[in-house]
Amino acid sequence: MEWRACGRSDLKLPVLGVGAWSFGGGPDDYWGAQSERDADAVVSAAIELDCAYFDTAEAYNDGASESALGKLLKGRRDSATIGTKVSPGHVKPATLRQHCEASLKRLQTDHVDLYMVHWPILSADVSDAFTTLVKLRDEGKITYIAISNFGVQQMTEVVATNTQIAVNQLGYNLLTRAIELEVVPFCREQGIGIIAYMPLMQGLLAGKYRSANDVPKERARSRHFSSGREGARHGEPGVEEEVFAALRELRAMSAETSIPMADLALAWAAANPAVTCVLAGARNVQQLQANARGVSTDLTDGMVRRLNAISAPALQAMGANPDMWQGGDRRRIR
Repeated sequence: MEWRACGRSDLKLPVLGVGAWSFGGGPDDYWGAQSERDADAVVSAAIELDCAYFDTAEAYNDGASESALGKLLKGRRDSATIGTKVSPGHVKPATLRQHCEASLKRLQTDHVDLYMVHWPILSADVSDAFTTLVKLRDEGKITYIAISNFGVQQMTEVVATNTQIAVNQLGYNLLTRAIELEVVPFCREQGIGIIAYMPLMQGLLAGKYRSANDVPKERARSRHFSSGREGARHGEPGVEEEVFAALRELRAMSAETSIPMADLALAWAAANPAVTCVLAGARNVQQLQANARGVSTDLTDGMVRRLNAISAPALQAMGANPDMWQGGDRRRIR
């Protein structure tokens, strides 16, 4: 597996990372149940495939994801790279330290390789938060400081603290390209790597759904869909026509090239030189192997241009807002 440098830091990550949100989940949770046996097999296979970067967060399954990952990595911690996240409401200095140490306890480790602020900070002092993160790094509790879902304005505030940021983790896929317009150029200018999450747009880019009405309600809340759909909170008309037109063209390209739709989508994300790591969940070893095949698929320049053209109408319709779930004045990424 190819490994890439994260911006100007000396951290390297595999081009494929493993999303661990489903670890420790139950039957009624967002991703559904995942057996410990399957999760253990995924961890073992990721180590064998040299893509053992595992992404979790204190918020995933109320800490159960971290606990499950810590248990699965017991005795093989040195073979893995761990990234976890602290919620923005927990970044006041004393609270941040407590939450970092709680994550370490759940993960059964004395340090986390990549510690991210999960969403932009709105209710605390940015400088105080990152001063505390630097102290935790200096103490060896975290190795690299990172952020997730930060826009240019918010990254500018972080950069002003003189803290080296290794990575910004952002939603990015063929149907969600807004970061290309402003966020990616800023990250490249500041030497910040990018971890691309949701590269298959919750199954849309894997060809699972042929119409908007086929998409389960909990996966039809993003700005791609009408705000009239249950649970949507973005207040926008959605871009369903553009999305499903793109999926029809992607399905046709897949048939022409004999490359699965999911492989095309994963390879396209990995082909962006600004992307350090493409983060994808895997419910079992077969899915992990498919993801590894996808990011390793070579696309010609012509194929990349065609994929860009296929997805361009959705990009134009959604605009420069990188927040997939909230629009207008309610957007969280600025």
